[in-house]
Amino acid sequence: MSMAQRERRQLVQTMAAVGPDAPTLCGDWTVRELAAHLIVRERRLDAAPGIMLKPFAGYLDRVQAKTAQRPFPELLEQVRTGPPLWSPLKLVDSIVNLTEMFVHHEDVRRAGSSWESRDLSAADEDRLWKVLRPLARMAYRKSPVTVVLATPDGRRVTVPAEGARSVVLTGPPSELLLHAFGRDEVRLSMSGDPDDVRAVLATDRSV
Repeated sequence: MSMAQRERRQLVQTMAAVGPDAPTLCGDWTVRELAAHLIVRERRLDAAPGIMLKPFAGYLDRVQAKTAQRPFPELLEQVRTGPPLWSPLKLVDSIVNLTEMFVHHEDVRRAGSSWESRDLSAADEDRLWKVLRPLARMAYRKSPVTVVLATPDGRRVTVPAEGARSVVLTGPPSELLLHAFGRDEVRLSMSGDPDDVRAVLATDRSV
């Protein structure tokens, strides 16, 4: 079973545990609305382009809102079973859904006031590091100072900016990946000038 499949299974279990009206880290989406997003992304090829393309966003919102009205157990089952056989995502599930399932699992886990980071295996952290490396430049492209992502075992990715100032974010790949995806509920150490650190934290990291 791929990491994407394991994260999907655990995401559904967490969603079921907290319930459909629980908050997430996806803006004002509830768990029900997040589930609807995942279903539309994988099963509604007519609406999914609205996720990335603004001209189609209105249609996406309507389809997603209608999907969210389905019974919660039905939503969970469709998230659990993943892309149908006819979906182009089916053949590349382990690749394209790795970050989707991991990040959204943490979006549900970390939405409450008390949460702890998970202790992932070294193999899973390595998988997330491979995803993070090419993503970093896009995520921190708007940073006014150089951003260095570092792991405790010495791996580093540098996103350069003009000037000599820099901020170093240190933590396991899983926490660095979540930060790169715009999440602030992370466990990282940050070094650099305090004003520069604040600037990096305030940077739009949307990808």
